[in-house]
Amino acid sequence: MFPATGPLDEIRRLIAANARDDLRTPIEGLLLSSVASTAPDHSLTEPLLVVMAQGGKRLLLGDEVFEYHAGQFLVVTTCLPVTGHFVKATDQAPSLALGITLHPAKIAQLLLESPITRWSRTTAVAPAIATGTADPELLDAAVRLLRLLDHPTDAPVLAPLIEREILWRLLTGPHGGTIRQIGLADSGLSHIDRSIRWIRDNYTQPMRIADLAASAGMSESAFHRHFRAVTTMSPLQFQKRIRLQQARSLLISRPSDIAGIGHTVGYDSPTQFNREYRRLFGVPPGRDAARLRHEPASPSLRTLP
Repeated sequence: MFPATGPLDEIRRLIAANARDDLRTPIEGLLLSSVASTAPDHSLTEPLLVVMAQGGKRLLLGDEVFEYHAGQFLVVTTCLPVTGHFVKATDQAPSLALGITLHPAKIAQLLLESPITRWSRTTAVAPAIATGTADPELLDAAVRLLRLLDHPTDAPVLAPLIEREILWRLLTGPHGGTIRQIGLADSGLSHIDRSIRWIRDNYTQPMRIADLAASAGMSESAFHRHFRAVTTMSPLQFQKRIRLQQARSLLISRPSDIAGIGHTVGYDSPTQFNREYRRLFGVPPGRDAARLRHEPASPSLRTLP
């Protein structure tokens, strides 16, 4: 189906042969996606590199739109609530992508060993999503990592070396500044990332901007500015998006308990919950719950961002 005439062709063939519904592979941190649906998906991302091998995806973060296609990559540097859909994906030509989890400790280790320019407090905080063209060196490393799926005895030794090479390619590429901030404990991203993760883990709780700003070591105005630079949203909009995405997940198992779900995710007003749910998902929660009962697989489909 996919003649191996170049790195991207071989990547397509290997993804098609090894992708599973849960994205996982025997190689830790390597995720594979084969998706034939163009339905919107709403998810919380983690720091990831995603290389698109076939098809494309359009991603919405707040009001910002990011799009990437075969031969291009997406970098996500923190946990984000995103909405996306694959472009022109069909059963005959599914969208194929590989993902690699980005671990701060591994990036930090490379920074310690390299002469790459260090971050300073004057460095601007980069947006948490970036796209670019995958150069031949990055595609070559991706191919070699995928080949290890057919060589399980080699994978434990060689996969970490290839992953390290891929991280190096990113650090020395056009988006190196974005990637560096993941591995630096005192970067602007790291301070905002801690706030992002607090909001994610405590989304049902009242949120005090003054407390978040203090924990990030910033004034409230600087915190708002940095938070929006990373996420494209205000902290309140970010919390709201997480609450609503969690509510939609709960509707799958509790479709008749709309008021209870709204309260569970932090809404005291059912009217406000219904209004904001409809604004994000296009239909009120009751109608969405009815649709989810007839299409149980759609919202639970796992995809790469």
